[in-house]
Amino acid sequence: MIETLLSSAGIELEYAVYTCFENQFPDSPDECDTWLISGSKNGVYDPLDWIARLEDFVRDLYKAQKKTIGICFGHQIMAQAMGGTVEKSDRGWGLGVAFNQVAQRKPWMEPWCDSMDLACFHQDQVVVLPEDAEVLAGNLFCPYYMLQYGDCFLSIQGHPEFSLSFVRALIGSQDFQIPPSRIREALISLHAPVDSGRVARWVVKFLAL
Repeated sequence: MIETLLSSAGIELEYAVYTCFENQFPDSPDECDTWLISGSKNGVYDPLDWIARLEDFVRDLYKAQKKTIGICFGHQIMAQAMGGTVEKSDRGWGLGVAFNQVAQRKPWMEPWCDSMDLACFHQDQVVVLPEDAEVLAGNLFCPYYMLQYGDCFLSIQGHPEFSLSFVRALIGSQDFQIPPSRIREALISLHAPVDSGRVARWVVKFLAL
């Protein structure tokens, strides 16, 4: 899904996939030119060896000033590794389409729009910002939705790579304990358009800086 998303922005990339949850890690930040940390079924606060090891690698990436993108779990592990706090939110599930306001305009945000609406599927949130984090977008339910750290880290709570049909299937899978009222709200939100294509172009422009 991520490869398809980035290809839609008109860029051809070569990919190397590391299954960190199976303890497959790069030897060095220099193994790739840029990095992307995807979503996960785990929480970043889970006491698992691979998560601690990934946190260390995130800090190595920042020290090396490697361009890195985080999506959902990736967004959260970057925040935790950089000194922030992530928790299972007492606000409940973020499901369906999240409607965000962009707080700052960056040079790579072309084409420009002051909103950023994306598919989402999460319970966890960044609740305390790392010192180096800059909030670029958010909403009342999830204030720290898009973060930037210096010139090399960019992270997003939502899933620009998810189609709305995929989110609908996740909601209907019965693998998650979601309140029925929240499911109804989420399904209604899926009738709204999302900005995945524009966000893909933003990500590509950020990586190219």
